[in-house]
Amino acid sequence: MTKPIIHADLVEEIELVLRMISKEVRRRGRETLSDFNITPPQFDALIYLHEFGDLTIGELSSKLYLAYSTTTDLVDRMERNQLVERVRDKSDRRVVRLHMMEKGRDLIERVLVKRREHVGKALQFVQVEDLQPLVASLKEIYTHISD
Repeated sequence: MTKPIIHADLVEEIELVLRMISKEVRRRGRETLSDFNITPPQFDALIYLHEFGDLTIGELSSKLYLAYSTTTDLVDRMERNQLVERVRDKSDRRVVRLHMMEKGRDLIERVLVKRREHVGKALQFVQVEDLQPLVASLKEIYTHISD
């Protein structure tokens, strides 16, 4: 059984709505970050460390799409604020990894709680029975759009 072809107008509308939602989540997220005295790039770095564990500056730089020197400056500020620390890799002492400190983990959790509260308020306007299919569809889209 072949899948029906999706009309270009529908694809355009879906892409637009996803972009608008992403923009609003990020906008509100930046507002939330200002309450916690952290910049969006620093928060993005913490999110990657939370998701992937300890990373080298080079690995983090690649994930953030920033120059190595820019990432080093970012990490220096985060280290001064006790969000991360540089630690030697146990298996190769030449390698230095970034390790998130307790203050960084706490900050991420507090910011994510605020973000989820905001999204939760918006979801109150969607029928409960529509939410699970929505989640399934979004996961399916993500599966096929991500690397």
